Amino acid sequence: MKYLLGVDLGTTAVKVGLFDSQARKICSSTQEYRLITESHFVVEQEVSVYWDAFKAGLREVLAESRLSGREILALSVSAQGETMVFLDEAGRPLSRAIVWMDNRAQEEARFLAGRFDPDKIHRATGQTDVIPLSPGCKVLWFKRNRPALFERLGKILLLEDWFFFRLCGETFGEGSLWCSTHMWDIRTRDYWEPMLRELGVRRELLPKIVESGTPLPAILPEVAAELGLSEEILLVMGGLDQSCGALGVGNARPGILSESTGAAMVVCTLTERPAIDPHRRLSCFYTAIPGMYMIHGFSSGGIALKWLRDALCAEESAVGRLLGRSAYALMDMEAAAIPPGSEGLTVLPHFQGAGPPDTDIAAKCLIYGLGLNHTKAHIIRAYLEAVAASLCRIVEAVEEMGIPVTEIRSLSGGAQSPLWCQIKADMLGRPLLTMQNTEDAACLGAALLAGAGAKLWPSVQEISLRIARERERYLPAPENRAPYDDLLRRYKLLTAQLRGITSQL
Repeated sequence: MKYLLGVDLGTTAVKVGLFDSQARKICSSTQEYRLITESHFVVEQEVSVYWDAFKAGLREVLAESRLSGREILALSVSAQGETMVFLDEAGRPLSRAIVWMDNRAQEEARFLAGRFDPDKIHRATGQTDVIPLSPGCKVLWFKRNRPALFERLGKILLLEDWFFFRLCGETFGEGSLWCSTHMWDIRTRDYWEPMLRELGVRRELLPKIVESGTPLPAILPEVAAELGLSEEILLVMGGLDQSCGALGVGNARPGILSESTGAAMVVCTLTERPAIDPHRRLSCFYTAIPGMYMIHGFSSGGIALKWLRDALCAEESAVGRLLGRSAYALMDMEAAAIPPGSEGLTVLPHFQGAGPPDTDIAAKCLIYGLGLNHTKAHIIRAYLEAVAASLCRIVEAVEEMGIPVTEIRSLSGGAQSPLWCQIKADMLGRPLLTMQNTEDAACLGAALLAGAGAKLWPSVQEISLRIARERERYLPAPENRAPYDDLLRRYKLLTAQLRGITSQL
């Protein structure tokens, strides 16, 4: 039997998943790392960290499975979007990777927003307002603030592109990642020339665009030897982590909406053609399924809870280590004792600005209504409820675009919390499903692309729908409707009242 490797290049970890030729999981390994945050706006990573984490994860899955790397038929990747890698002409990184949540390009975002009609940008790229997170803004920041390095520029890559460059020595990109850069035309599925001209970026600095699932050139012999893989392994173009995660839970046709609560909380639902929001609240992305698109929204997610764990829950972390349990599981137990609505405590979970549909790049995290009756457990629950409120806002905006949502599926780390899933179902007022393979959805989606490239199944869409299996269904509790309606009222009111004020504080 031959095996497939799905690699998820995440914000705070690389996960390596090993699957058989029927897309059944053999084992996986997660290698965590810390982001480099030297100021509020700057978020970076040493480029070598991703490669070292991949190698460590690969060693672990091969050791656990007792397989030889030469038995792996094909490899593909699920990757975080908007993380930039700048290479010199010899293929060496010119700087650290600028991570997607890096918010430093404030001035560049204002400049580019002033150079283009916002409706024109939205129609051409599918993206909403130009914000500092955009790779186009990051490129302009690099050009303005690192001019000597920019002069030495050989390639402008996203993280997925760099990973495959490291494997095969050539540069390729694909639409599900490049569509969110403001440098890619969603109508033509090619680079958007007006933005390239504005940035002063020549096409030869950018990777060649291919479809997800496309076989790439052979792995470099020295890299195969370094990794213990066969020189015959098939390298297959991957996709955006959210698109791959959607594939992993069977979100491969219109009507299904998947929400992934990892470092960010990201929502996507598929459409058969580009869907442009007349209010410019939600972006339209290309997907890892050739010819399909998705509506995409995001908010702060697990990274807010991770901050809470690290900053306020040292005791839970210590007890968890002693008991062999996750600190998050213990935090959930505490939060479960607090009534829905957190007794009036309201959180806006915006650690790096607010995402759509209430986009505000200057938004900050807010804990409102804290009283002497509140405990740490209230704060934990209020954070969980805040992310659920963000999810509700995105689903509302999707349906206001006339896009039907018939089913909601949860994946990634947040789906491992029964309490969080129940809170989301209660606040949405509709069932929420978790699926088998939820915790490995992005790796599985990448493996499905690898298998499609190797011709193991007719298409990635077909195999995604065929293998999806429901694990648990969370039904909304009617008694929680009233407190959550009140929480959503508070959440919307605070969001509206603070818009435009936070930038002055």
